Parts: sequence; C-alpha cells; structure tokens
Amino acid sequence: MVRDGAAIAFEVFGNGPVDLLLTQHVYPIDLMWDLPELAEFLQALGRMARVIAFDSRGHGASDPMRPSDRAAGVEASADDLVAVLDAAGAERVTMLEQHGTQAVTFAATYPERVRSLIIVHPRSSFPEFRGFSFAQRHKMALALATTRSLSSENPRVAHDPELQQWWVRARRLESSPEAKARMMEYAAHTDTASVLSSVRVPTLLLHRRDNRVWDLETSREFAAQLPNARLVELPGTEQAIFLGDTAPVLAEIEQFLQQEPVAALDDRVLATVLFTDIVASTELLAARGDAAWRRLLDEHDGVVDRTVAAHRGRVVKTMGDGMLATFDGPARAVRCAAAIRAAAAERGVELRAGLHVGEVELRDRDVAGLAVHIASRISGLAQASEILVSRTVVDLTAGSGLTFEPRGDYDLKGVPGSWPIFAAHVPPTNP
Repeated sequence: MVRDGAAIAFEVFGNGPVDLLLTQHVYPIDLMWDLPELAEFLQALGRMARVIAFDSRGHGASDPMRPSDRAAGVEASADDLVAVLDAAGAERVTMLEQHGTQAVTFAATYPERVRSLIIVHPRSSFPEFRGFSFAQRHKMALALATTRSLSSENPRVAHDPELQQWWVRARRLESSPEAKARMMEYAAHTDTASVLSSVRVPTLLLHRRDNRVWDLETSREFAAQLPNARLVELPGTEQAIFLGDTAPVLAEIEQFLQQEPVAALDDRVLATVLFTDIVASTELLAARGDAAWRRLLDEHDGVVDRTVAAHRGRVVKTMGDGMLATFDGPARAVRCAAAIRAAAAERGVELRAGLHVGEVELRDRDVAGLAVHIASRISGLAQASEILVSRTVVDLTAGSGLTFEPRGDYDLKGVPGSWPIFAAHVPPTNP
C-alpha cells in the first residue's frame, strides 16, 4: 500500500469476528512468524480476531522516514494508520499497542474508527529521553540491537539461543540506529497526557508487575486518567508481552474482545481549534473605505476557505474580520495558519492566530467546548503576525518540523489554571 509516495507494508491474518490492529514498533512483520513464541502468540490472536499488522513508516519493510518529509509524530502516523485500515477493509478496530501514544490520540480523534483499545505498559510520555544528545540516543539505539537488551528486558528467557538470534536480527532490521535515535527524540518531546480524558472507548491496560523496564505506578496513573479503562496487573518479568507465560495475557485479551461493542460516540472528538483575525481592522477600514474593505474581506474569505480545505480542516464560521476552523491534526493547523498569514501579508494585511488541541462538541455546523474558548483566548494574546499555541499543540507535534518559542505563562479569562503559551515557527516548505 502506498500513501504520499511512501510504501507501507501490512499483513492480514486470522478469522475472528472482530478486527484487531497491531501498532507495535518492536519487530518487522517479515520476521514475526520466524520466532516460535511470537508465532504461537499471533496464531492465538488470529483465532480471536482478524488481525492487521503493519510496519509504520521508517520501520521494517515500509519505506524509510526521511527527515525532510515531516512523516514523524502522532499526526502523520495517524494518516498512515487510516490508509492501512482502508486498504485492509477495516471500518472499526480494536487497537493493540505498546505504551499507547498512537492509540489514544487516534481513538480520541477518530472515534468512529476505533472499537476499543488494548495497551501494554501504558505511558503518556518518555521524560527519560529528554536532555540526551543525538550521540547518546544513537548509542542507546545500538544497544537495543544486542542480547544485552534482551537480558535486561526479558531476563528469564534470555538464555535461549534461538530467541537471542531472532532478537538481534529483529531489532536490527526493525529500523536503523539513526532512525531509532530520531524516534527517541520525537518520543522525548511528545506527551499525550492531555488527550487521555478525551478517549471514550473501552480500554484494557496490561502491565506485568515484575518487569524491569516499565514502572507500575506510571501505568496506574495512566489508568486513572482514562474514563473507561481497566488496568490488569499480570504476573511475570517479561517486558515483551509475547514472551514468558502468555496464557493470562491471552485470556484477558480474549475476554475483552468478546465484550459487546459500544456505539461510536462521534459528537465529541479531539480537534485542533484555530482562530484568526485581522489586526487593526478598524483602522484599515477607515483608511481603505467601505467598498475596498469589503472586497478585501471577500478575497480573504476565499483564501481562508481554500487554504483550510487544502490542510484538511473545516471552516466552522467567519466573524467579520476573523474565522474559526477545526482540524484533525495540530501540525496541519499550524501550517494552515502560517499560509493564511502569508496570503494576508501579500494584500498588506497583518493577521494573528491562536491554536489549542482539545475535545470539542459537534453541534450541527458549529463547535462548542472549553477547547474553543481556550483557542480564542490564546488568539487574543497574539501580536501582529504571531501564531500562538498552547502546550498541548507543542506536545503533539514532535517530529513535524515545527519549532516553538516560549512566550511565558498566562491566565486565560474564564479558564482555570495558568497556561504556558508558545509562538509557532513554520519552516519554508521543501520543494
């Protein structure tokens, strides 16, 4: 399957009554049947569900991730995921994922495509990667493709020579050390904590209590923030869920998949909210006159409509010299704001913009909710030609090529707490 010129490898197997999507990045799909333990685990899943496994871009048999193609991050990964689901003929799936970074954002943004979630050793962020240089991350990436990583992650089974051989080969072919180091950098700056409360689908969280890698308290905190989640603490030391005693794992998954599906709740979705308005519009009206100003606004509205549509957004409404739009991805929304700003500048007009990511309520052609008010307040803080965003936008755009400059903490009228605000900078589009 090809999306945006990049080949994405996927495989479908099993004959169960539900669709189960594996969104792991631990081993390439070309090798998943070569290890008896993993093959047995997958065969068990295939008796419960029709399983869709794929290598995301930059992994395994899929095309590499070029630093210039902005294909990293949760937003671009979601686009690839939609393409895989469409190619596999899957309308609504249960997602099985390690940690859940992609799963929670996808479920909150596209609730109509997600039946439920199964997350192993859940985490919303990876602060341990922050502050590392690229050389340090590269060294860590090299260590992951050794038997030492097998011993630290899965000590009770690490003595098996067949597993050792497969482990090193799978980790080596899953992605290059350079690509792994870049993934660690993206992970270091991604935080999905603010998204968790927007996930409405049933969620099963699995954690092996005695594993040495992932902290149980982190999983408990993660579970506490999900409205419809159940955390199961399993025995065992193995970090890899398909190693060790898999019977309790498979039993929990089977019981969960057999539950009756809940109706898709698509009246509340995670969205990026964008407000823009023209700076000093009253002065411009006085200087240009009513007729010229009306023509300028008509031209501006036309540019807004075309630009928002080109970035897969939706203009909710225009408000004189301003507008409100929503998007299914924050990086697209920031780039859209920059494009509208540039078009306005060509007509001698300065624009300002504010963005926030949060749950919105869909009301006919309108939207409501706290996220809308937050984006509006942030827009009001912006100076001429500024694009200001919330911390949530920054946390969900790692790997997109966007950069952000802190502007300080602000109290937003009618919104609890103090809010860190950032100015977004969009690099020139590559030819």
